[in-house]
Amino acid sequence: MPHMLSIIIPLYNEQDNIEPLYTKLDAIMPTLGQPYEIILVNDGSADATRERIDALAARDDRVRVVHLRRNFGQTPAMMAGIDMARGHILIPMDGDLQNDPADIPKLLAKLDEGFDVVSGWRKDRKDNPIKRNLPSRMANWLISFISGVHLHDYGCSLKAYRRDIIKGVKLYGEMHRFIPIHAAWQGARVTEVGVTHHPRIHGESKYGMERTIKVILDLMTVKFMDKYAQKPMYLFGGFGLASIAVSMFFFFFMLYCKFFLNKSFIETPLPLGVVMFMLIGIMAIFMGLIAEILMRTYHESQDKPTYIVDCTRNCKE
Repeated sequence: MPHMLSIIIPLYNEQDNIEPLYTKLDAIMPTLGQPYEIILVNDGSADATRERIDALAARDDRVRVVHLRRNFGQTPAMMAGIDMARGHILIPMDGDLQNDPADIPKLLAKLDEGFDVVSGWRKDRKDNPIKRNLPSRMANWLISFISGVHLHDYGCSLKAYRRDIIKGVKLYGEMHRFIPIHAAWQGARVTEVGVTHHPRIHGESKYGMERTIKVILDLMTVKFMDKYAQKPMYLFGGFGLASIAVSMFFFFFMLYCKFFLNKSFIETPLPLGVVMFMLIGIMAIFMGLIAEILMRTYHESQDKPTYIVDCTRNCKE
């Protein structure tokens, strides 16, 4: 039986792009021979986006609409679409016509090769080379280096996921672009494929230089959640012990200066360093203990496992 496809499109002030995008999808999707739905998420648009997607839903029951109360951002809007989706394969994409629906068959072909996540790679981006492309390349290199999941274009919204891979994933901030990382860390097979990128014709871009900063901060969060979410004491405690070690070094060096170099304690900043690093170390260890308590409360109060089962054999009771 063919897998159902869910096309998820967050929209924010894209009134002039809605009808052309639907026309392109309507030309491509029926040729795939698979049932599909188009989920349009109105992220608190202030233009006629609401009315136009409601009109689409009224004439095509494969179009499902979600209206958010205000503008929450791309990631929450995408999360709303994922929660609403009924398909076995989820395909998010932008609503600004820069992603091409004609590339969807490429993504599905890669999934058929056995991959779980297929990420689009905009090899020939039609964006400003300084304001958009350069920061994006730097961010992609940094994300790949820190995460160990090497993709050329994390920022491309056009991707394809098997539903079971992202089941239970919760997205915050700008973290929708990190779904391939979450999937890879859980054992999913991740790849990328070149896709077409068109210049924006209607509306204004919602991306700016400040998003690069947000992405870096979110990347730090993702890395922390992967390595230390279950043992936060390793991070906080390690930092605390390092701070205490620095404090002790300053203490013995202070004594050395006093008794061997005839320098009074008040002639150097060493006493202040001893106290400061000792306090920082003790506070970091206590923060680690609090984080451990919170982690155990999170898992035990909701009966959440600390592992993920791929499959079982002969385990029925």
